[in-house]
Amino acid sequence: MGKTNPRTVALQKRKVRVRRKVRGTADRPRLCVFRSLNHIYCQVIDDDSGRTLAAASSLSDGLRQEPGHKGNVATAKKVGMTIAQVAKAAGVSKVVFDRNGFLYHGRIKALADGAREGGLEF
Repeated sequence: MGKTNPRTVALQKRKVRVRRKVRGTADRPRLCVFRSLNHIYCQVIDDDSGRTLAAASSLSDGLRQEPGHKGNVATAKKVGMTIAQVAKAAGVSKVVFDRNGFLYHGRIKALADGAREGGLEF
């Protein structure tokens, strides 16, 4: 049996703690964020119906073509603006932010700021 990575365990504990309090509804869906080493992904989710209303990532068509590394703060801000546009097109203007256990710092904060600048209300 392998060892459990303490960082992974801490992330899972934070994730459970956040998800206990954050729930998306039809009126105010959940903006869920996932951060990997190379990319950042986000979805607008209605937990009542279990549907994804909008999604954007650093692998989206518009951002994929840009040169450079995709795991940085500048790209995260662009992804935030992109998710705001896609969500507005889907008829969503207010969301609940789910940081998914990640600390509200760096790329997660940049994505949230970009989504706010794009017109989403937290």
